[in-house]
Amino acid sequence: MGFRLPEALQKPDDTPAIDLLLRYYGRPYLSAGCATGAYFDTWTAESDPTRFTAEDLVAVTFLSVQVPPMAALRLLRDRSEEFTVMLAALGPDRDLAHEAEPLADDWAGWTLMRELKTLPGVGTTIASKLLACKRPKLRPIWDTVVTAVTDTAARQWEPLRIALRADNHALHHRLSRLRDLAGLPESVTVLRVLDVIAWREGKDRRLA
Repeated sequence: MGFRLPEALQKPDDTPAIDLLLRYYGRPYLSAGCATGAYFDTWTAESDPTRFTAEDLVAVTFLSVQVPPMAALRLLRDRSEEFTVMLAALGPDRDLAHEAEPLADDWAGWTLMRELKTLPGVGTTIASKLLACKRPKLRPIWDTVVTAVTDTAARQWEPLRIALRADNHALHHRLSRLRDLAGLPESVTVLRVLDVIAWREGKDRRLA
């Protein structure tokens, strides 16, 4: 299964994609009327990359999810050190496009996702948003709108890695350029640029 570009990225004209970004992040950045989710990036920029904290539980609320109380208890207290070890095994944040090897089932990122999903009431959407707090350049956000646009409901992470690396990282470079053209700070990662374009487009098309 491959990765389908949002319609706004299927042609060379950058205008449709920039418009979607500005509608989400505001004109200018974080001005009145921006989406609540725009503040997620300001939260993750100051997140402790070595461990999950209560700040991460606040951050994901900007993306319209809440971590259930018992899941929070286990993530932040009962299994805190276990998750800290897994984050260390994953290594520092880095661009997904720079991952040269396929993301095998035993890769540390997949291990973290599987363990997050063992927390009470935590599925793929919440798990991906929690991990995106810790590794925003590496972990794409999974939700039904974005995966409907990109045709990645079954598999997202590896098809996206392949797409970002294709043609000498052309998609990665284009998304970085779109971020600059929309006047967004570097705290808005390439993955979030793609996520927002796909999500805003999917909402406009009423895909979920």
